[in-house]
Amino acid sequence: MEEVDGLLAEDLARFLAGVRRLCTVDDLSPRHLALTSFAFNVGLGNLQASTLRAKHNREDFDGAADEFLKWNLAGGKVLQGLVTRRKDERAMYLGQP
Repeated sequence: MEEVDGLLAEDLARFLAGVRRLCTVDDLSPRHLALTSFAFNVGLGNLQASTLRAKHNREDFDGAADEFLKWNLAGGKVLQGLVTRRKDERAMYLGQP
């Protein structure tokens, strides 16, 4: 279990560093934690190309928050698990409990 925890910590550190590099405003806020969760799930390349990132970097935080909800498909189908995850990430991004 200790090895698994170490691997997860390394992955999270890599994704947080990637988010810090790609998302240039509001560093190390709850927004960055939400963006790190998002990137961990969809990949840093998808974050880099996303409207979510563009809006975040323009400081359109409300618009960026709404972009999370668009990322709910897998295999072309809406998955309830992704709907729930994106709602949670959106709430985290907005600093909501």
